[in-house]
Amino acid sequence: MGTGTADSAHTPPDEGAPFTLTTGPVDAYPQVLRGLAKPVLYDYDPAFLAVYERVVEKLKSAFRTAHTPVILHGEPVLALEAGAASLIARQDVVLNLVSGVYGAGFGFWAKRYCGELLEIRVPYDEVIDPRQVAAMLEARPDIAVVAVCHHDTPSGTLNPLAEIGRVVAAHGAQLLVDAVSSFGGMDVHPDACHADLFVTGPNKCLGCPPGLSLVGVTPRAWRKMKDNPLAPRDSFLSILDWEQAWRHDKPFPFTPSVAEINGLEAALDHYLGEGPERVWARHALTAAACRAGIVAMGLKLWPVDARTASPTATAVRIPPGIDDAELRAAVRTRYGVMFSSGRGETLGKLVRIGHMGPTARPMYAVLAVSALGGALRALGRPLDVAAGVAAALEVIDRGIDGGGIDAGRPA
Repeated sequence: MGTGTADSAHTPPDEGAPFTLTTGPVDAYPQVLRGLAKPVLYDYDPAFLAVYERVVEKLKSAFRTAHTPVILHGEPVLALEAGAASLIARQDVVLNLVSGVYGAGFGFWAKRYCGELLEIRVPYDEVIDPRQVAAMLEARPDIAVVAVCHHDTPSGTLNPLAEIGRVVAAHGAQLLVDAVSSFGGMDVHPDACHADLFVTGPNKCLGCPPGLSLVGVTPRAWRKMKDNPLAPRDSFLSILDWEQAWRHDKPFPFTPSVAEINGLEAALDHYLGEGPERVWARHALTAAACRAGIVAMGLKLWPVDARTASPTATAVRIPPGIDDAELRAAVRTRYGVMFSSGRGETLGKLVRIGHMGPTARPMYAVLAVSALGGALRALGRPLDVAAGVAAALEVIDRGIDGGGIDAGRPA
């Protein structure tokens, strides 16, 4: 078997791969990079106060919510841990839905703050069945908070959030949603899925670098957090401290990330200007083309049911006898393409191709299929790469001819 590396080290590790097709951090839009390069104003300069208030209003529009969202100044793990600390009271019974590594990870935070932690777990190549959630809520009417990861990125699977949200809303529990790698790449919004805390970030489908958390909060979530004496206050983990900080006449709890706010405004302008439905369409078409190519080459997708695969990432099972790290190194050194590994329980079992933000363009699916197939072939795994490319192109052409997307329009 060939190593695929001896004669092809074209991308020195310290220079970065020319094509970042990962599940995050992702490539940033040029507009975002220009936004980040704007002058860094004093946070109490009236000009910046106006910018901050304007950005929150734009985020509210993008969220399609009736409630003013909150921006926390740290990547979305901050908001997820802050959500656990704030929304979950010491006496609460919490139901955590686990279909992957990130869903399981939230349970560590929930257990720290709740009175009792319950979980529904499925294999990490499957998704949560809303009927299981309904049965658990019926059996345990004392459940106060339900937590779910919409797109569990280490598995590339997408939980049926709308259905889960309806079940939880009917029960009356508060719903905490991790939508970090789904919002902006598909039709998912806080009010529509009945989320009380809806956590996402601009560093995935909105095409920003990591650095901010975007949080949708309902009035009843504000009430529950305020009634929780252990909810963080005067703390980096505090959501409560930021409730009114969006207003130009209210102080910030601490110095906000000025440059990141400028970048976020550029990302929201791009997202709303292109049109969310068009953005979702190119994410979906890119993912569909990639998966068609993967299967046509003779590889297997990670999700048991392809219908549960996310439009923002494709998880591919690594063939037997192929080392995960060696495969990704071959993809990078031979073709200048960077993929993501699995994480936790999926590490070494799959490789993940991101379709987020600027790389959610259909031709990147052809690049991904070619690079993955070429690297596997170099490592001694015979694949029909030409069949994969042809299948990906067929899906792209069908999408373009059907009027679903203008694949040639710059992102």
